[in-house]
Amino acid sequence: MLTVGAAGCAEQRPPKPSPILEAQTSGTTSLLQAVSVVDENVVWVSGHRATYARTVDGGATWEVGVVPGPDTLQFRDVHAVDANTAYLLSAGPSDMSRIYKTVDAGQNWTLQFTSDVDEAFYDCMDFWDPDTGVAFSDAVDGRFLIIRTTDGGAIWRPISSDAVPPAKGSEGGFAASGTCLVTHGENTASIGTGAGDTARVITTTDRGATWLAVETPVVSGSSSSGILSLVFRDDMHGVALGGDIADTVSYTQNVASTDDGGATWMVGGRMAFPGAVYGASYVPGTRGGTLVAVGPQGAAYSLDDGSSWSGLDTLNYWAVGFAGPTAGWAVGPGGRITKIRLF
Repeated sequence: MLTVGAAGCAEQRPPKPSPILEAQTSGTTSLLQAVSVVDENVVWVSGHRATYARTVDGGATWEVGVVPGPDTLQFRDVHAVDANTAYLLSAGPSDMSRIYKTVDAGQNWTLQFTSDVDEAFYDCMDFWDPDTGVAFSDAVDGRFLIIRTTDGGAIWRPISSDAVPPAKGSEGGFAASGTCLVTHGENTASIGTGAGDTARVITTTDRGATWLAVETPVVSGSSSSGILSLVFRDDMHGVALGGDIADTVSYTQNVASTDDGGATWMVGGRMAFPGAVYGASYVPGTRGGTLVAVGPQGAAYSLDDGSSWSGLDTLNYWAVGFAGPTAGWAVGPGGRITKIRLF
């Protein structure tokens, strides 16, 4: 439908969503916690019991595998480069925090990093390009641990603690969907925190050399509340989402948005489902700020960068990712994979 703008120009009004959700057969009953979408055909997901899965046909079929090693590993983050190459982050205490990589579609996995700090707990990772990435751990002795690689993970080096703002009290991250850390633009990455007095976003604009922290209005003040997911659609516009993971029935102030690259954050709209948001994703190929958020109490979408929300589903989901308006995937408990056509 066409409308007339202030200057008398015809503007195309965004189409009204007509969501279609399709349950897909994953081949596993493990809790799936993360999803990485390469394109409309290639998607990787990961979860508990050292499990990962991959599709190359848009989810019509999924190949499931288990990474050799401890079956207690919880792969709470996955970053896919293409149909053959992917990274997995195992979140957990001490040496349970690990990073693996495959270059042959999961036939073989290389253990690239194992934490040697007893108190460390790595929550999430992301990459600017196939070889350059960063990973984040909860604080140890009041300092966050951040590591990065520039050679495809062959070496992961720690970033100097002097370059990162210290943690405030018990402040840390949430390893819910692998999206508490997100890269955006050529050199920027942002980390969402919680479990402290304030929920902050810690940002670098020089690929990890230096970091700056900014407070957000996302609910905080307890060990179970804060930011769980960050998403950006361009250099300036982003949304921080989270809540209180211990409260599944209340609606809290769990959405904040920025239009200045994260320098300031504004209160967002009330989520369409109660409880916390665990994961979110912008939808490429749509006008403006279309994104989808998921959590244990359901799924919802926004057409305006999180200012307002509409319900999408009531099933339990932990993570979501999109290749475009007709190709998104949400994952959750019991090996759940749901394909989402939003428009």
